[in-house]
Amino acid sequence: MNKKTVVIGVSAKQDRYSNKAVHLLRKNGFEVIALGFETSKVADVFIETDWGKYEDIDTVSLYFNPERQKAYYEYILSLKPRRIVFNPGTENQELEHLAQAQGIQTLEACTLVMLNTGQY
Repeated sequence: MNKKTVVIGVSAKQDRYSNKAVHLLRKNGFEVIALGFETSKVADVFIETDWGKYEDIDTVSLYFNPERQKAYYEYILSLKPRRIVFNPGTENQELEHLAQAQGIQTLEACTLVMLNTGQY
């Protein structure tokens, strides 16, 4: 099953975990939509700065801090993902509760570790 993943907070900087996550997701054959704040490209995926409406999203993987997330709650929830992964440093109880109220699974986990251990 192809778990279409939206990665939010993607950076073009190679040392950033969001960048590494996009690379590893693509290496493992996942369809990736990369959303960020600066247009660029990671692996074979363009970083979108004009965040559109996407459908059939399995996972949203967050890579931006909880304070900045507040402006994007409605957008994140509108994607109607099966789950949201709160990577280290992005944990956000408020957004987790909002997501869970809509039947969205939330995980405080690391996308990279999940991929490397077969738990993704």
